[in-house]
Amino acid sequence: MNLTIIKYNAGNIQSVMIALERLGVQAVVTDDVEEIKNADRVIFPGVGEASTAMDYLIEKKLDMVIRDLKQPVLGICLGMQLLCNHSEENDTDCLGIIPVQVKRFNAPQLKIPQMGWNSIHGLKSPLFKNIDEGSFIYNVHSFYAEDSEYSIATCNYGLFYSAAIHKDNFYGVQFHTEKSADTGDRILRNFLSIKNE
Repeated sequence: MNLTIIKYNAGNIQSVMIALERLGVQAVVTDDVEEIKNADRVIFPGVGEASTAMDYLIEKKLDMVIRDLKQPVLGICLGMQLLCNHSEENDTDCLGIIPVQVKRFNAPQLKIPQMGWNSIHGLKSPLFKNIDEGSFIYNVHSFYAEDSEYSIATCNYGLFYSAAIHKDNFYGVQFHTEKSADTGDRILRNFLSIKNE
């Protein structure tokens, strides 16, 4: 399988690579347009700030490339948020692939960012094949995608939000698969075997 990880100025690429190596899978990290277009699967990771990330994608014309991809694409953490319409983080217009808004957690009783383990519910996608309702995943984030018709899993942190989203060939998970132990590894394995719905 030809697996590509999109290279841009957002962290956690190395930890995603290590997680894939645990599964015996090799990936190419690249910002080359043709390599990305010709991949069988594309992973779009990210840790960082939305507007800076979008500026880099636009500068490298990767925004147009990502929007046009037809193979399965998995956004992780910031990568998932950038698939959405708009983020409240520095009032950022994102890729607009999945029509969902990204908002900041805004409740005095919550510790922001959400950091640590939480459980996922309402699992409804091949992405979660053989994963139990209420499984634990690892989070580090201050912003969240609203719960919507595109949610394929939810999480509760003061409110219910999208722990994972899906539209067409695009999937996104808010949590860090690469830090979510066996559950995260299974999700990555499921993504690698997923077919377009």
